[in-house]
Amino acid sequence: MKIRVLLFILLTIFCTKEVVFAEEPSSIAQPTPITQPQNISFENCTKMFAVDKEKLFYLTLSSISANKFAVDEIQTENGYIIFSVAKNKYLATIAGIDNQNSILKITPCNDIYFFPPGVLINLFKHIDLNLNSEIK
Repeated sequence: MKIRVLLFILLTIFCTKEVVFAEEPSSIAQPTPITQPQNISFENCTKMFAVDKEKLFYLTLSSISANKFAVDEIQTENGYIIFSVAKNKYLATIAGIDNQNSILKITPCNDIYFFPPGVLINLFKHIDLNLNSEIK
């Protein structure tokens, strides 16, 4: 009799656990992929690098090319690059802070900050990886 009661309790617990864990996966919040357009805050569009303005300009141009984005316009004197990604245009502005630090700001040309964050992530990551490389 005790064994039957014990088996009944164990069976009840086992069945209850399966019901609890059998929830639909749609109820769990899934992260949004970096290729999906999202609202991007302006703070995420700027990043400071420990290189001079000229090197950051060439690293940015290299990063745009490496990510297979189309360069529309380059202005070396003012330090900006306009490039296109999937019919959207972006402005990359490079400004020197001092001799050893500069800042890169990437903003959409239409001022609508609803775009894939992969544009920013890929550009910044490529620049970070090649920060110590020699510019030829």
